[in-house]
Order: sequence, then structure tokens, then C-alpha cells
Amino acid sequence: MSTLARLAPVAMALLFLSACSDGSRLPREPEQPSFYRSLAAPGARVDAEAAREMISLYRRNNGLSTLALDESLREAAQAQADAMAAANSLDHNVRGTLDMRLTARGMRSVSAAENVSAGYHTLAEAFSGWRQSPPHNKNLLMKKATRMGLATAYAPNAKYKVYWALILAD
Repeated sequence: MSTLARLAPVAMALLFLSACSDGSRLPREPEQPSFYRSLAAPGARVDAEAAREMISLYRRNNGLSTLALDESLREAAQAQADAMAAANSLDHNVRGTLDMRLTARGMRSVSAAENVSAGYHTLAEAFSGWRQSPPHNKNLLMKKATRMGLATAYAPNAKYKVYWALILAD
């Protein structure tokens, strides 16, 4: 009998046993941190809590307060990201000024700022780009900011693919 013929029953038994296993004893690959996960995919959503932690740590390292997530600001940021993606345009004013857009949603703020960007596929890339841009960095370090909302929109046929909007407010 050939070696292959002798090993076939052993291989079949191993396959059968592995099919019965729930996989709990198999080593698992560590999950990639959410700030490195690509958002260039249908249905991908930015991890708002990871973004809040990242931006708040940066602010704390610069002697500023941490931020809280704000659902109304997230919705306003989502509307902006969606509008830029639909228009295939990186533009703060694609649907009006930030003040106009916040007022239309019934939100009043003494201090509000917006960072938009496009083409970054991960939170880490977007955050790094904002830190390296003096006007965007100024917004990240806005002294009066206490709340934030962040969103992305994926447009596979658009120039930049992933559009970002971050709104900070007092």
C-alpha cells in the first residue's frame, strides 16, 4: 500500500474532528485597531469613540479639555460628508456654511468649527492630515470645544472615495 493510501484515513479523521470543533482553542489573529480599518467600503462606519479618544488625548497633551460625543453634531457631520460625496466635491459650503447648517438643525453655538477632508481611508490618516494642516489643527485645538461629531461617506465612483466631516462645538 502506498504512503498516500495509508495517510488518507488519518487525514479524513483529522478533517472530521476539526469540523466538530468550535474553534475556541485555535489561535486567533488579533483584531486590527479601528483607527487603522479602511472605510473605503460600503457600509463602513468610523469608530466615533476611538476618534473621540484620539482627539481628546491630543487635546489633553496640549493642555485642553477632552470632548464628548454629540449625536446632533454627528448627524450634521454625516449630512456634510454625504453631501460632499454626492457632489464629488471637497467643500465646506457644499450645502451652505457651517453656521447655516447648524442653525437649520436648531443648534446654536458660540463657537463651532468644522474639519472636512477626503481621500483618507482610515481614521489615523485623517487625524494625521488634520494635525499637519495649520487651519485644521487650530480647529482640533479650539479652546472652547467640549463636543464633537464625526462622520464619513463612501462614494466608490467619486474622486476621493471617502469623505470626512468633523464638527467641534462648545
